[in-house]
Formats: sequence, structure tokens, C-alpha cells
Amino acid sequence: MPTIYLIEGPVGSGKSTIAMQLSEEHSAPRLILDEWMAILFNADRPAGGSIEWYMERKERCLDQILKVASSILLSSSNVVLELGLIRQSDRFKFYEWVDLVGVPLEIAVVDAPREIRRDRVKERNRTKGSTYFMEVPEHIFEVASDMWEPVDESEYANCVVTYIETDT
Repeated sequence: MPTIYLIEGPVGSGKSTIAMQLSEEHSAPRLILDEWMAILFNADRPAGGSIEWYMERKERCLDQILKVASSILLSSSNVVLELGLIRQSDRFKFYEWVDLVGVPLEIAVVDAPREIRRDRVKERNRTKGSTYFMEVPEHIFEVASDMWEPVDESEYANCVVTYIETDT
């Protein structure tokens, strides 16, 4: 049976790196929200990086990503999802979708101290390396970090959860 591998954590925690590792380990395609957002909407992004602008487009991307993920799962293939579900309420909506799809879910929760994450994001913005999809301005980093609601026990009664600290 195919499995969904969900990677969650605050901005700059190392989610994309873990997604690449899981993708290789499980021969699974990666569907990464930030990559979709960059390809579809980066040219239209307002200079100030408006949260309202981002959230509306994020919902549209998530809908399409879940449709693609469903097709992948129906073909009996695993899928790795990095969806930026930083609020618990968004993750509960996702879990409802998982229940409808009816396949196992494994969650990797990736985190690091805020100072380390901030430095990583600045470096990623500067070097535009393999996990760079779009510029994350400092004020957006702070807002997204403040919005992050850690995954807790109430969320994973029916799945495997692994916590990964990437503080180096």
C-alpha cells in the first residue's frame, strides 16, 4: 500500500532537505508547496510580500497538489508532501483528506532554534541553492515563525510521527 510522507515544521527548519532524503529513500515524488508557489505566482508577487496575497494562492496550490497526490497514490506510489501547514487547523483539514484517501500517513516534524532558522533563510536567500524556491523577506520569516503551531499528540493518533532537530 502506498504511503503519504508529510514533512512539517517552521520556515528554515530543513523541511526541503528532509523531503529530498525521503523522496530518494522511498522512490517517491515530492510535491513542495513553495516550489509550486514560485513557479505559478512568483512573477505576480507584490514587493511587500503580502500575507493575504500569499494565503489565497496557497489554498489554490494546496487543492491542486492534493489532486496530483491522489493520482500518484492511486497508481500505488508513495508521495512526499511539504505543504507548509503551519497552523494546526490546516493540518486537521489535511488529515481529513488523508482519511478519505485511505492510505497510511507518516509525519516528519522538522525544527531548529529560531536564530538558526533565521540564519539559514538569510543564507538560502543569498545563495539560492537547491532548496531555494523564492525569497523569504525577514518580516515574512518572523510572521510565519510566529504563526507556527507545533504538531502535538492530538494530531497523530493514526500515524507515525518522527521529530527531527536540525540545529547544526
